[in-house]
Amino acid sequence: MNLLIVLLSIFSLSGNQAWLNDIEQAKKISHDSHKYILVNFSGSDWCGPCIKLEKQIFEDPQFQKFAEENLVLLNADFPRLKKNQLDKAQMSLNEKLAEQYNKSGIFPLTLLLDENGKVVKKWEGIPAKDAPAFIAQLKATK
Repeated sequence: MNLLIVLLSIFSLSGNQAWLNDIEQAKKISHDSHKYILVNFSGSDWCGPCIKLEKQIFEDPQFQKFAEENLVLLNADFPRLKKNQLDKAQMSLNEKLAEQYNKSGIFPLTLLLDENGKVVKKWEGIPAKDAPAFIAQLKATK
């Protein structure tokens, strides 16, 4: 039973490891790999639609496979609960990103950027009903 818990924990974490939290790092990887950057502005512990987006689309194995092959993932999280607060350096990075791309404070907000950080496509709220529908939208952008 303990092995099962450990394996499930590793599996659940592996889906989140691909998300970066620094736009400059994402741009470099995007430039080197010629992949779009998918930016997600989230309120992970207070925004219902953000949580739904995470569970229905971003945690879906189909999305994760597509993202691994085609995207650089960047998450800007703005948690409110004290226990989930980010360190000051990360908060600063997220605030700078929001100042550039999300001045209105929309959550969730998902952006597709080119390797230079130019917005190619923008989704306010949940972008699709499920992962396959969102993947189809992303493919149509190319």
